[in-house]
Amino acid sequence: MSGRVDALHLEIFRHALTGITDEMSLTLRRAAYSTNIKTRLDFSCSLLDGQVRTAAQSFAQPIHLGTIARFVPGIVAAYGADRLRPGDILVCNDSHLGGLHLNDVCVVAPLIVDGSPFAYAVAMAHHVDVGGGTPGSIGLWREQIQEGLIIPPVLVVREGVVDETLLSLWRSNVRSPRETEGDLRAQLAAVTIGLRRLGELIESRGAEHVRDGIDDLLEYSRRRTIASLGALPKGTIRAVDHMDDDGVSDRPVRVEVAIDVADDRVTFDLTGCDDQRPSSINATRGGALSACAYALRCMIDPDIPVNDGFYQVIDIRTRPGSIFDPKRPAAIGAGADTVGRLCETAIRAFAGILPKRVAADSKGSMMNISFGGLNPRTGEHFVYYETQAGGYGGRDGIDGIDAVQPHVQNTENAPIEETEANYPVLYRQYALQPDSEGPGRWRGGLGLRRDYVFEGPVTFSIMTERVRFAPQGLFGGGPARSNHFIRDPDGDAERLPSKFTVDLPAGGVFSVQTAGGGGFGPVAERDPAAVADDVESGRVSAARARDVYGYDDGAD
Repeated sequence: MSGRVDALHLEIFRHALTGITDEMSLTLRRAAYSTNIKTRLDFSCSLLDGQVRTAAQSFAQPIHLGTIARFVPGIVAAYGADRLRPGDILVCNDSHLGGLHLNDVCVVAPLIVDGSPFAYAVAMAHHVDVGGGTPGSIGLWREQIQEGLIIPPVLVVREGVVDETLLSLWRSNVRSPRETEGDLRAQLAAVTIGLRRLGELIESRGAEHVRDGIDDLLEYSRRRTIASLGALPKGTIRAVDHMDDDGVSDRPVRVEVAIDVADDRVTFDLTGCDDQRPSSINATRGGALSACAYALRCMIDPDIPVNDGFYQVIDIRTRPGSIFDPKRPAAIGAGADTVGRLCETAIRAFAGILPKRVAADSKGSMMNISFGGLNPRTGEHFVYYETQAGGYGGRDGIDGIDAVQPHVQNTENAPIEETEANYPVLYRQYALQPDSEGPGRWRGGLGLRRDYVFEGPVTFSIMTERVRFAPQGLFGGGPARSNHFIRDPDGDAERLPSKFTVDLPAGGVFSVQTAGGGGFGPVAERDPAAVADDVESGRVSAARARDVYGYDDGAD
């Protein structure tokens, strides 16, 4: 530290900033309209300083946090910091500036002190629809312009007055205008609260004190991160995995990472990844930072504050024209799955040097699901979006968790009661998927099954992964059951690939059965008592216990 702030006061200051971001998140959640934001918590809030460096982040979606750290500087640079005035609020979803995809709408509010931005309050939220060719803006497209309405950095609020013309334009280009406007206004409320609380902090402590505190906090994170790296083995580690395909061709997509761990820096080299594809599976450098930062965070001291000081220690090397550095106008709407695969590939690389800190593969997919059509209850158009949970990978000393949304995802499962009350869909089945775990000394978690029944005709889309390549185990653990997507499960039982859009009739049934987590350690070393517990609870069938685990319950 610089010596301007002692350790005790720095810790108090740190929590003062994170407290502001947490209040922003609470405001956004309470004011939001869509299930995806108010219940599934698919949003994140941050504070950045006048140099557009991340100072504090709320507990939210790890996949957003690295993108915010890159997206907001891109937004401010494109608009021009010197043009911002008190009461201005920017909005942008043009993810090629550093974000993830068009659905992640970013709202940026500057705090102007002495005529220039002192800090920025930021709320990023996944909107259920931003236009494009399919409900939920999920689909296979070749160019970003096909994925939805692209909003460059523009003022949605100018000197305290909302631009109703911009809102009207936006409403006219989405399928869920009421939810869209409600969610956006919730974001405006969140950043307004952030500015108010930050202004109060400046008023009580002084602008210079707050500015110096942020500098010291960032330096503190940087130094602690470097100190934590000192405990890691040095050198280069590698891992390779493949995504099912790009949805256009059946060619798998190569994801390769080489991680160089040095005394004061960690470099993630992604230049071995495949070229960008003519589909929506491309990801941005901001998304790549989220994946790599999360993987590193899992390997070091978990108490280190995540801010620009932490990000300063991370280098991301990409190759222009590749899946993690695509050139405009590349489509990037499904890049979250690519980011998720990079995250787990990086974790697999760390397994070579830190075997007790890693987990086997988890469900390995964001499980983007969206459907929409005419709501027979109201006569209005509707759109619903969610991601599905699956199994967490087994770890040293503990089984994987059942039915969670792990790693960079961290969203919650949408309650079926709320969904059925607000949308024209019923769930005929919602349960854990037996025998979906990866076997091992420490088994993987189970996936889940949701069977949807629709009250009226809908367009149903899935952009996901892990149908062709199942989640893998580690250190002798076995693979999990892959994702299964089945139309009319009790009739024709047509199994579909990992990326598709289909039209379903009223009364149509679709079964989503998600992947489990990979196993950790040799299957033969699993405690027979643990296998017996799994059989008794219904997680593992008696036949699988016998055939895979060699378990004999003594029954004739």
